[in-house]
Amino acid sequence: MTNFIRDELAAPKVVERNTFQEQLDALRVREKAHTHEGDAIAAARRKLPMVEVDPTTNLIGPNGPVTLLDAFEGRQQLIAYYFMWHAGHPAPEQCEGCTWVTTQVAELSYMHSRDVTFAVFCQGSYDESARYRSFMGWEMPWYSAPPQSLETLLVGRRVGRMHIVCYLRQGTRVFETYWTTARGVEVMDNNYHLLDLTVYGRQEKWEDSPAGWPQQCTITRTRTGPPTWEPEWPGGRPIAQWPRFAAGRSDDLAPGSR
Repeated sequence: MTNFIRDELAAPKVVERNTFQEQLDALRVREKAHTHEGDAIAAARRKLPMVEVDPTTNLIGPNGPVTLLDAFEGRQQLIAYYFMWHAGHPAPEQCEGCTWVTTQVAELSYMHSRDVTFAVFCQGSYDESARYRSFMGWEMPWYSAPPQSLETLLVGRRVGRMHIVCYLRQGTRVFETYWTTARGVEVMDNNYHLLDLTVYGRQEKWEDSPAGWPQQCTITRTRTGPPTWEPEWPGGRPIAQWPRFAAGRSDDLAPGSR
C-alpha cells in the first residue's frame, strides 16, 4: 500500500483538546470497570476446585522420556501451552495461531519468581517440532505429548485446538486448576493488545470499526513478509516466520535436517 493510499484512509474527526479529553475520560470509566471486572473474574478463577491428574503421564523432552511431574522443573505450578502440530508438513503449513501466541512468550523470569514454570506441550513428534522451535528461536521448555498422553491430559477436550492448562504440584501429586482455549489463549499475546489501543485496532474483519477503517488483515498468516497490507490469502506463512526466513534460517523440518 502506498503512502498516498494510506493518507486517504478514513480517520476520526479532529476536535479541540478539551473535547477529546472529555470523551476519553468517559471511555476511561468503562475501561476501569472492565479492569475491576477482570480482577473479580481472576479472583473467582483462584477459588475454583481442582482435579487430580496422573503425574507419571509420559512426555518427550530433549533427553528422551520424562513425566508431567518432571515438566514442573521443581516449581510448584506449571502453565502448559498445547501447541497444535501438523505432522509431516513444512514450516509454512504449521499453525499460525500457535506460532502467534508462542512467539510472545520470551521472558520467563517473572513467572519463575512466582514459582511457576511455563512449557510447551507439542501435539507432534519431538524431533520434528523441536526443529521448528529452533527455526523460530524459542527458548522455553519444549516437550512432545504422545497421543495416549494427550488423551490422559486433555480428557475429552478436542486435540487440535490451542489450549492453556494450569497445574499445581503438591509433593508428587499433580492437579489441574484451570484451562482455556480459542481466544482464551490471547492472554499470551502483547502485540494484539497493543494494537487494540490504536485507532485502527487489529484491522480484522470481525471488529466493530467505523466505515472506511482498514480491515484487510489476514490475522496471523501472510503471502509475503511484512508489511501485511494484503487481501485474505490461504497460503503464505505465519507472520512471525518471515523475519526468521529472511535471516537465512532453515525451516526444513525433515528428519536429519539441521
